[in-house]
Amino acid sequence: MALKNIPGILCPDLLWILSAMGHGDELAIVDKNFSACRVSKKTVTGKLVSMNAASATDTIAAILAVMPLDHFVEQPLMHMEDPDQAGTMLPVHADVELLCSTVEKRSIKSRPIERFAYYPLAETCFAVVHTGETRPYGNFILKKGVV
Repeated sequence: MALKNIPGILCPDLLWILSAMGHGDELAIVDKNFSACRVSKKTVTGKLVSMNAASATDTIAAILAVMPLDHFVEQPLMHMEDPDQAGTMLPVHADVELLCSTVEKRSIKSRPIERFAYYPLAETCFAVVHTGETRPYGNFILKKGVV
């Protein structure tokens, strides 16, 4: 990609998705073990972007370089909970929460979503981004804000 100030890991398909999303639209960022192909077919666009060489944090950092999180909702970030550790913030969740807070320059708290409740939420997203994240339950939903 040969554009200024665009993170190199953002492929053209993902840039189109981010640009086409409107305020309040949501994007699922999922880990290596997530059933991304099946879920993506039910999203608004039916699109799946594969970023299998990037972690969840690298992917989300690149997305947040060009897309703000929503200021009009209390929690524009959600994550899939580990069913064996409900209520526990896993390191992958804490890393993404800190990243979002740092980039947004405000406190962002991730809302935990029970594992089986996450799937239908992901299906209502604009699209799915399948990362190479290997840490379990590295699945997130970002709500787009106003540019």
